[in-house]
Amino acid sequence: MEDKNFTYNLMLTIDQISQITGIRKSTLRYWEKSFDNFLKPARTPSNRREYTTEDLDRIKAIKNLLEQEHLTAYGVRMRLQELFSSPGEGNRGRKAKGKAAQKSSSPSGGGKDSSVQ
Repeated sequence: MEDKNFTYNLMLTIDQISQITGIRKSTLRYWEKSFDNFLKPARTPSNRREYTTEDLDRIKAIKNLLEQEHLTAYGVRMRLQELFSSPGEGNRGRKAKGKAAQKSSSPSGGGKDSSVQ
């Protein structure tokens, strides 16, 4: 059981995340802005990013959604909402959910992802 706690508390640097996933650090910084409801690494007192294993899972999901499923940024946000939001998660999931509801309620939306780039 201690092994689980160890991996749960494990913090990774942006360089380590980049090496593990094969994603450039500049891309990870961009994703942090693009998917801010889902990817928000902690910061050290010296302002360095610290990623959790949950952040690593989200990064892998984003990479898969973009490269394998060929979704747009909007499509990725929608799928991340489905994959990672839970009822007690607070603003992190609610903000995107509100945007999704606004988009899907528009008459021309039709649920298609291709219209938003």
